[in-house]
Amino acid sequence: MNRRLFALAATALAGSSFSTLSHAADELRVMVHSSFALPKHLLAQFEAKNGVKLAIIKGGDAGEMLNKLILTRARPIADVVYGIDNTLASKALAAGVLEPALPPVAGAVDAQLGEALAAVDYGFVNLNYDKAAVAKSGTPLPKTLQDLTLPAYKGWLVVPNAATSSPGYAFLLATIAGMGEEQAFAWWAQMRANGLKVVKGWSEAYYTEFSLNKGSYPLVVSYATSPAAEVFYAKNKPAESPTASLNLPGGVFRQVEGVGLIKGTAQKAAALKFVDFMRSSPVQAALQTEMWMYPAVPKTALAPAMRHAIQPIAFENLPPQVIAGKGAAWAARWTQVVLK
Repeated sequence: MNRRLFALAATALAGSSFSTLSHAADELRVMVHSSFALPKHLLAQFEAKNGVKLAIIKGGDAGEMLNKLILTRARPIADVVYGIDNTLASKALAAGVLEPALPPVAGAVDAQLGEALAAVDYGFVNLNYDKAAVAKSGTPLPKTLQDLTLPAYKGWLVVPNAATSSPGYAFLLATIAGMGEEQAFAWWAQMRANGLKVVKGWSEAYYTEFSLNKGSYPLVVSYATSPAAEVFYAKNKPAESPTASLNLPGGVFRQVEGVGLIKGTAQKAAALKFVDFMRSSPVQAALQTEMWMYPAVPKTALAPAMRHAIQPIAFENLPPQVIAGKGAAWAARWTQVVLK
């Protein structure tokens, strides 16, 4: 999954396994996207405290994971799911995959997720730039997305494919929310003519095409936490990140991820405890430098590295129902405009 920064740096989960339809009575099957990562000792503590064995099922990226849950809803392969976000929440509910509402004790409800999912974390898809490459170019940073269509910025931006990549899709949604549908697609057409590079997923965009990693493009679609991760994983910790976020109007999308119960689970009590676990203080602290997201529980202290992950003041969102109703058509139209 290319949805989130440095996912491959996460270690394998101890005691995790792929669940089958046949499972033990004390087993709690947890479906997650493939960027899920938490410290082994936290998962072990949950098991010991609640007398259950966690079976972590990695289902691919968030969209692939949801499709698996939909295809197996007659005989569910999980009891609880983490990683359905505000771009997929309405689709999950409409498909009858989730219990429609969590009890109030399960945690705060985020308006972007609805009552079936408790918010666990959030993040921002935005533009990142390579400070050294921009400085070397002698060209000032663009102040608007429309600036990027000017000849001075020809060949500056690489993006993940909006039809195959979660951050690519989120960035497309940001442009539509910020500029309106028709103006957004006109902008994408202009960007195609101005040397826009499209690759399959985030990893290729960031690690191959981005100039920070010896590519040719000083701008890349990534995350607001990317600069913090650059510092965190550096062998010789720099005082400042070599990258920074460029939060242009119409170029920032707020993603919220939640945890909820699979409809019809026989492990409801344990599943609700897992919901609370994902919102507990230790998990909220750990997910910041394990999955590079911001904690959803208010007043959670930020990890030191997150000082390099400045949160955008303004961002774009679309109602989940609108995304569910129009998202597929938008992705198809994007493919026609940008790739065909």
